[in-house]
This record gives sequence, structure tokens and C-alpha cells, in this order.
Amino acid sequence: MLLGVFALSACSGGNTEEVLVYNWGDYIDREVLTMFEEETGIKVKYDTFATNEDMYVKIKGGGSNYDVIIPSDYMIQRMIREDMLETMDMSKLENYSRIDPALLSPAYDPTDEYSVPYMWGTVGILYDKTKVTDPVDSWNILWNEKYSKQILMLDSVRDSFFVAAEKVGVDPNSHEAADLEKVKAALIEQKPLVLAYVGDDVKDMMIGGEASLAVVWSGDAVYCMNENENLAYAIPMEGSNIWVDGMSIPKDAPNYDNAMKFIDFMCRPDIAKMNNDYIGYASPLPEVQDQLSEELKADPAANPTEEEKARCVTMEDLGDATEMYDSLWTEIKATQ
Repeated sequence: MLLGVFALSACSGGNTEEVLVYNWGDYIDREVLTMFEEETGIKVKYDTFATNEDMYVKIKGGGSNYDVIIPSDYMIQRMIREDMLETMDMSKLENYSRIDPALLSPAYDPTDEYSVPYMWGTVGILYDKTKVTDPVDSWNILWNEKYSKQILMLDSVRDSFFVAAEKVGVDPNSHEAADLEKVKAALIEQKPLVLAYVGDDVKDMMIGGEASLAVVWSGDAVYCMNENENLAYAIPMEGSNIWVDGMSIPKDAPNYDNAMKFIDFMCRPDIAKMNNDYIGYASPLPEVQDQLSEELKADPAANPTEEEKARCVTMEDLGDATEMYDSLWTEIKATQ
């Protein structure tokens, strides 16, 4: 009888297939996870993070055992440099050929070994047309005293520095102390006008009319505009960030094969369409983008024009300048 109990315990314990996924908050259709489990028999354990930097610290610290993570381009570049990611054999992904070739061999992963595009988009200004009476075509509007305490900024060092860098006309990937001091000064000048530095809560706040202007990622803009017809999105004329979030496998992931299955599943057209519909960001699969409504195809939040994309740049790994950015951001946030 004891042998039977031990046998039953062994069968019910160590043989469960699983994959541990670490993703941004509200960045997947949860029905997709259920479908993956039902079709593969692999249990998904799912956690979320708020910023690339939060995710990086947790993975760098070890002990997290995640199999799939979804960092942004510049963070993928950093994690490659620090040997934190496993290589992937893309030939083993049945749906990899569906990815837009324009998104392959990027500067952050030139050999296409460490990441598979998940979503892409831009950063811009979401605004309430009933409250904002000035043209929303420049980052300068976020420094307009008329909108004091009506402005939401992202609680993210890279995104906020990027916005201010474009405003003051310096390289948003600059490593130069003089450039960063200009950015710091601009953000300190703006701070009295800012209602809050936000994350996912920006959506509820803009939908609910709690603010007039917000720096947002494009997919959040699509979601908000669907919920509130008074909202609109603009990519400022100075330029902005065009980004890609990719699916990667951390070094020594315990369930590598299951991670590959999960990543391939996300690239399947019907699954990619479900995520696209739910999240609002641009899909890396052209066949999904082609299914957008005519209204969304004309919307810069869902489908930026070639001209809009041309004035956008990607974030780069900051290398040794990372600590300088973090230190300046701490100073800015501490300013009264």
C-alpha cells in the first residue's frame, strides 16, 4: 500500500509539463493561455512586470526560473550583451516565416538568434479633444502651463528621457553628460505641471477624463480611444520612439522546449489576431495587420504611416550610461 502511495505521489508531482511566462501587465488575451494549455497539455504559469528595468532586475537576480520573457528592443540588446539569453533555432518554429521581414535582423538582435517579435508600436500623445484647444503636433504641449496638472507622464526613465530629449533636440540615446543635463533640466521644469507619473493606470485615467494629455504607448491609445470617443493620438513632429517587444528565453530556462512551443504558438495567425484585437498594438504578422478595419488602418496609433515611422527612432542599450540615467531619474523624481 505504501509503495502504491509513493507511486501515485510521483505520478502526480514531477511529470506536469509547464512553461513559466513573464510579460508586461495586460499584454495578452488570457483566452490565448487557456487555448495553449488545452492544445498542448502544458500548464502556463504567468507573471507580469511594469517596466523593462523591473523585469531585468528580477532575471539578473536569478532564482526566477522563467522560460519566456517579453522585453523591449533595447533591453534585449542589453541582455544579449550580458549573456542572459539563450539562443533559439528559428528553423524549429513553424510560424516564424510569417514574421514581417522588415522586423528581422534588427540592430538589437542582428543575428536573429535571441528574440522573436511579439508586438510593435510607437510612443505618442493621447489627448482629450474636448479639453485641449491647441494643436497636438509637438512635445512642447506637455510643457504648456495652460495644461498644468492635466498631464500624465510615463513612470519610466527611458520613455520620459526620450520625450524630453526630442523636445530639447538631443539624441534620445545619448551617453553625453551635457545632453542628459539638458534633459534633466527640461523634466524638472515640467514636473510642476505633471499630474502623475503612471503605468497601466494611464488607461483608466484618460478614459475617465482625469487628465487632458498623456504620454502613452500606441496600443494603450487604441484601447482608450475605443472606450472614449473624445480621445485622439498624435506622433509629434520632432520624432518619437518606434519599438519592438520580443519573446526571448532566459539563460538556463528550465523548460526550453516548452518555451519554444509557446513562442511558436504566439506567432500562429489566429492567436496573433486574438492578441492584436485585445491589446491594440501592431502585430509583426503582415496577414494580421492586413485584417485591420479601414478606420484602424488610417489611425496612427494602430498603423503609423511610412512618414511617421521615418521620423521615429529605436531605443538602444545604454551600456555604461545606464547608471547615469538612473541616477538623474532619481534626482528628478525627488525634486519638489
